[in-house]
Amino acid sequence: MSSSAEAPAFDPWRPSFVADPYPAYAELRERGRAHWFEPSRQWLIPRHADVSALLRDRRLGRTYLHRFSHEEFGRTAPPPEHEPFHTLNDHGMLDLEPPDHTRLRRLVSKAFTPRTVEALVPTIQRLAEELVDSLVTAGGGDLIGAVAEPLPVAVIAEMLGIPPADRPALRPWSADICGMYELSPGEDTARRAVRASVEFSAYLRELIAARRKVPGDDLISGLIAAYDEGDRLTEQEMISTCVLLLNAGHEATVNTTGNGWWALFRHPEQLALLRADPDALLPTAVDELLRYDTPLQLFERWVLEDIEVGGTVIPRGSEVALLFGSANRDPDRFDRPDTLDLSRADNPHISFGAGIHYCLGAPLARLELVASFGALLRKAPGLRLVKEPERRANFVIRGLRELQVEL
Repeated sequence: MSSSAEAPAFDPWRPSFVADPYPAYAELRERGRAHWFEPSRQWLIPRHADVSALLRDRRLGRTYLHRFSHEEFGRTAPPPEHEPFHTLNDHGMLDLEPPDHTRLRRLVSKAFTPRTVEALVPTIQRLAEELVDSLVTAGGGDLIGAVAEPLPVAVIAEMLGIPPADRPALRPWSADICGMYELSPGEDTARRAVRASVEFSAYLRELIAARRKVPGDDLISGLIAAYDEGDRLTEQEMISTCVLLLNAGHEATVNTTGNGWWALFRHPEQLALLRADPDALLPTAVDELLRYDTPLQLFERWVLEDIEVGGTVIPRGSEVALLFGSANRDPDRFDRPDTLDLSRADNPHISFGAGIHYCLGAPLARLELVASFGALLRKAPGLRLVKEPERRANFVIRGLRELQVEL
């Protein structure tokens, strides 16, 4: 079929849409497979089969600069004042294509082998229980600030070798940088992202210099060793990789924890089942919570060669927005997609992506989620909501500002 006109239901800047985008997604899926969205000048792809296929399609890329200049691709270069953000962002493996992506991913994947991740289990478990103990002692509080945020930040900071005293700056830097991943970010967002990029990069340069003098048993020291052994890793790639690992290494976990508990409080029968047998249900429950209210709602790709989606030709130079949140509720792929079913076994959600950019840290994120949900279920069996949570205004990275609970 041909492309639809602009879809009025899809409005990522409208608070009611941000609160619940899923009805609009259903309308998009019913109306077709590719929709031109003029405000962001992107093609929206809402169905699971198409999103899954395009994530693996090498005619699309996270960047086009490995093959074309801005002019050749029909695009305008970013403003010079945004350069610090783009330098930082464009040298991380998420925004690189082969062969640079392959080289970087090979180096970083050494830190995410099954054996390495498994060795982190006792640390993750201990951190989760300590954070939950503090929440219980306080009689409740903000679940996001008390448990959801500190756990994954501490784990990834530990892996990178960032000293505990320096860690409070990480989450604000990350939040400011990730603001640029929203659709059509404004100048205020860009200024905050640039400032955070400059500060975070300067901090990591100093830390890398210190690790060169005194190596440790951490990922930064490992990357330095790879660089020194001639594995062609530049200092900028090292800095960008560390920032990417921090940002990607906690955003999904933080937001799945908040979104997940909010979903459980709204589905008391599912929460009761989980409380009755957490050990048996948690592995499938975590994946269902990742599917049901997806922490990353869309992922963008550049079209490097003409493609066709459902009869619509999307030409080279276009940008597609792959709607993860919509794909994860597609009735053509999921039975009763709008139902929260913690025992769902057939669950090929794409919350961690697919293809060469599939999230390296997915096994680590699952471990963190199982640990934090498990500790809360065991130590705070009477956990309940104090008031309806406040949602962040962001659309692309979907999460709560706070989640006030009591015992």
